[in-house]
Amino acid sequence: MSQVSDINIQVTDPLPTPREIRNELPITEAQATQLTEYRKAIAEILFGDDPRLMVIVGPCSIHDTEAGLEYARRLKALSDELSDRMFMVMRAYFEKPRTSVGWKGLIMDPELDDSCNLPLGLRRGRQFLRDLLAMGIPTATELLDPITPQYIADVIAWSAVGARTSESQTHRQMASGLSMPLGFKNTTSGNLQAAVNAIKAASASMTFMGIDEDGKASAVTTKGNPHCHIILRGGSNGPNYSDEDLDACAELLRKNGLIESITVDCSHANSNKDHRLQPEVMRSVIAKRLSGLKAMRAVMIEGNINPGNQKFPSNGELAYGVSITDACLGWDETEALLRETYQKLG
Repeated sequence: MSQVSDINIQVTDPLPTPREIRNELPITEAQATQLTEYRKAIAEILFGDDPRLMVIVGPCSIHDTEAGLEYARRLKALSDELSDRMFMVMRAYFEKPRTSVGWKGLIMDPELDDSCNLPLGLRRGRQFLRDLLAMGIPTATELLDPITPQYIADVIAWSAVGARTSESQTHRQMASGLSMPLGFKNTTSGNLQAAVNAIKAASASMTFMGIDEDGKASAVTTKGNPHCHIILRGGSNGPNYSDEDLDACAELLRKNGLIESITVDCSHANSNKDHRLQPEVMRSVIAKRLSGLKAMRAVMIEGNINPGNQKFPSNGELAYGVSITDACLGWDETEALLRETYQKLG
């Protein structure tokens, strides 16, 4: 018989099951309790009466876990100092959606050599999240592959669905079953209604195909996630963080019967992909918040130890603490911006 399936498949390698990875790299009961408290705090900031500003900050992507841990130590010290007005959550992004081709993140290619050692990537990513949790730092990540949460969701405080996938039914289904607050970004075109529709869909019960902890194909039925919100990141027509944009977004949420909770991504199209403009975005949305827009509840910043980014693949050694994906603010600029914001929130 002529071959009619798997014609373009070269290799199929079994992965460790989620249960195996989680048993190998467990979290303690105390850490589970702490994670629950982080999620409650985030939900109260985004949807309740906690007046603090949530700041989701850190590298565009984690490619060097040692540099990531150094960033985390710096952020922890600053977070403790500013905690009465700001709640810091560190970006720990392991999956990178690509417009065409490129490095797809630590989980897919942990050795940065296109070897795609997924078992190592899953272990390395989970270990990094465990390390942050042990430091007392809430964790944030974008979830791209719907199988990934089974391996790491129990060590994540907040997650996101990106601009390229907010309209995806697969990702809305995934979000409906997740246990943490989650933000849907507006689409790359700048469309907000798609994100609003995603919030509505993810808040409902859904049944879809997935895997269980033992990697077995399963029909998964969810309760729906009540803690989904919108993220403004700009679009192909430009930024969308102006006073008029924020007012329009709050009105759209209100008209759709949703809690007016807005997070602004200071990077991506809102900064015209220029990392140096992130402080300008931050200052603008904080001014709007201080003028009375209570819906303005959180911001996202891409920051690393050192500013900018570097070419990857590289012909030589990679510079320490410099992004290999989007350009980031350096630590000094980030710390100064957060301290400035803290003073304004007083």
